[in-house]
Amino acid sequence: MSAMEVIEAPSVLGLRPSGVQELPEALLAAGLLDGLGAVRAGRIEPTAYDPRQDEATGVLNPSGIADYSAGLADAVGEVLARGGFPLVLGGDCSILLGNLLALRRRGRHGLLFLDGHTDFYQPSAEPTGEVASMELALATGRGPALLADLEGRGPLVRDEDVVALGFRDSEESREAGMQPLPPAVHAVDLEAVRVLGVAEAARQAVDRLTSGGTAGYWVHLDVDVLDDDLMPAVDYRQPDGLTWQELETILRTALGDDRAVGFDVTIFNPRLDPDGTIAARLAECLREVLPTPS
Repeated sequence: MSAMEVIEAPSVLGLRPSGVQELPEALLAAGLLDGLGAVRAGRIEPTAYDPRQDEATGVLNPSGIADYSAGLADAVGEVLARGGFPLVLGGDCSILLGNLLALRRRGRHGLLFLDGHTDFYQPSAEPTGEVASMELALATGRGPALLADLEGRGPLVRDEDVVALGFRDSEESREAGMQPLPPAVHAVDLEAVRVLGVAEAARQAVDRLTSGGTAGYWVHLDVDVLDDDLMPAVDYRQPDGLTWQELETILRTALGDDRAVGFDVTIFNPRLDPDGTIAARLAECLREVLPTPS
C-alpha cells in the first residue's frame, strides 16, 4: 500500500460554521495517525463563509465551493502523482467534489458513498441551500453547472460507478421532495445491508466498483452513517445506523483493496463531543481500518 498522506480540508461552505470545521484537529489530537506511518500533506483553507443563498443557483457559497474544490483537487492530485494515498479530513460533505475532481482529471473512477443520507437534493427541495445535502447529485452531474460541471468535466463520477451504502433517509427525503436516485446508482440502504450481512454487502460493493472499467475508487465517509446513539456529534441526527463493528467491517473491506485510491471523513462535530470520547472512538475505528505502507 502506498504511503498515506493527510490533507486537512476544514471547509463548511456547504453547511454552516457549526463546528465540523474542527474535525481535523480533533481527530489528529485523538491519535488518529498513531502507528499509521502517515505524513501531513497540507491544509486547504476555505474562503469566508457567506450565509446568503445565491439567487442564481439557490445554494450557499457556490463560487467559494467551486474554487475550494479546485484547490483541494490540486492537493489530492499532488498526493496521487507521488503515488500516495490521500486521507482527506473535512469539513462538510461538499469536500467530496474536490476529491472527485482530482480523480476526474486523471480518468474514470468509482465512488463508495457511506452516508446516513443519500444527499441527492436539488436546490428547489433544499430550503437552506446547503451543498452538503446535494453533493452526490452534483458529483453525478445534476444541479447548477457551476458545481455540477466543474472545469467542464462533469459529471465527476458516472451513475453506474457509484455505490451508496448504509443510508436510512429514504422516507425523510421522499417527504421533502428530493429527486429520486437514478436507477444506475447501486443503492443499498441500511436494511438491505443487514439483510445481506455487512461483510457481503461490502464485498459486493467493491466487486461492483472494480468491474466496470474504472481505474479505482474513492471512499467517502459521513460519520452520520453510524448509529445515532454511538455518533450523536453530527448536525443532522436520525435514528438507527451502523454499529462501530459494522462500519469497521465495511471500511476494512473497502480500504483493504488495492484499487481504493483515497478516503475522506466528514461531518463529525467536535463541539458536540465536549469530553473528546467520541473523537477517541472514531480515531480508534479509523486506525483499525486504514491501510499501512507495505
